[in-house]
Amino acid sequence: MGGTGYTGADVAAEAVARGHQVASYSRSAPKTPVDGVSYTQGAAEDAVRLVPGRDAVVAALSPCGDLVGRLLGRYRDIAAAADAAGARLIVIGGFSSLRPAPGEPRFAEGDVPERFRSEAREMDAIREWLTSAAPGSLDWTLVSPAAGYGAWAAGERTGTYRVGGDVARHDARGGSEISGADFALAIVDGIERDAHPRAHISIATGPPDGPTPPRVLRGRVRVTSWRCRTRSAASR
Repeated sequence: MGGTGYTGADVAAEAVARGHQVASYSRSAPKTPVDGVSYTQGAAEDAVRLVPGRDAVVAALSPCGDLVGRLLGRYRDIAAAADAAGARLIVIGGFSSLRPAPGEPRFAEGDVPERFRSEAREMDAIREWLTSAAPGSLDWTLVSPAAGYGAWAAGERTGTYRVGGDVARHDARGGSEISGADFALAIVDGIERDAHPRAHISIATGPPDGPTPPRVLRGRVRVTSWRCRTRSAASR
């Protein structure tokens, strides 16, 4: 779902390169189709028709355009279809749903810049629904990227990544990054390994147990993974 967007296109390309059958659903046709991917266009409310017969569903939609205020409802429908089909549901969340440190409020609950606040909180509402109200039979995983993730910072494929929980991962310099290709690698690896059932995880580069530097925990934090934007934004 959202297979022609920044995340969805990378995931589709990674999956088909490994020999998987991949179907993409989005409201627009791809500018550069990936050989081997089956593309369908339509409204978000009709996306559920592609779910039956699938082993896994990757939901990479954003609360933008006509989905503002409606994304949670669409994801509930997709989740119900995935549950009925016995398919795994991989939801691509936002960095703002992570915590700066264990026990701290999530970024979306804090001082988010006004122009990004609605998107951050709508995405976090999906996290809250998955973790507290989703059917017990639903096999879901919520994946949050690093702060510096997006089309403005596509980066290069390194073939490595780090998996964490719901606490943001930073390197020794305070950076939090992941390339588009490495994020897609992590997603498809997780699907193939049936990893992280009913869990909220984060994906980033950096040392496996790198602590979050104290300067990131104080006051505001640099946030760049706003998925309805094409450029990064700093909230300092």
